[in-house]
Amino acid sequence: MSLRLFCVPYAGGSTAVYRAWRPAVPGWMELCPVELPGRGHRIAEPPLATLDALVHEICAAVAARPGGRYALLGHSLGALLAFEAARVLQARGLPPLMLVVSGHGAPHAPRRRKPMAHLPDAAFLTELVALGGTPPGLLADEELAALVLPALRADFTVADAYRPRPGPLLTCPISVFGGADDSQVRLTDLEGWRLYTTESCVVRVLPGGHFFVHDMAEDILRPLRAREPSAR
Repeated sequence: MSLRLFCVPYAGGSTAVYRAWRPAVPGWMELCPVELPGRGHRIAEPPLATLDALVHEICAAVAARPGGRYALLGHSLGALLAFEAARVLQARGLPPLMLVVSGHGAPHAPRRRKPMAHLPDAAFLTELVALGGTPPGLLADEELAALVLPALRADFTVADAYRPRPGPLLTCPISVFGGADDSQVRLTDLEGWRLYTTESCVVRVLPGGHFFVHDMAEDILRPLRAREPSAR
């Protein structure tokens, strides 16, 4: 493989988020979704509720596949996690070829969602369903809710507490995607990513709401497709 693409899911998400992407991935690219503790095949592990711990998991996933080119991609909270991981890996002398972020404004952009990690379970689930991407039936399925709540609450704890950290600019390009109907992220929030790299930063708006990531794999992968070795 000429390029490994490490994909970080949104809050509460697992590697299943990117399962439908496989038909859109070219043969020279390897899709490497990152499974975080507390979900998917790591459901039995306690979820992590600090930024540093989650970033460590992503960096460990990259380090476990040494050699060759790689890129980082993340959606929503996953965008912030991928960005922070890119910073750490760059400091180690292992910068990514590209950072792809979607569904989240720049680190300094204002949050347009009220904090919710502290809410009681019922209120937390109600807010979660209101954000979209979560089936309303989750409210009525106590067993399922009990299974997914720990990871969701841990992720929202990280999201609610996140504040931008000082640090060097990335030395890789950043590709930014937003949903045209996403009420959580404005165009100005997306454009703010330009402040975080010494290289190019291209912002694109795609059809859909906050979870457009499920339907727009071809478009989101396009900047990486342009990095095919034979195309350069």
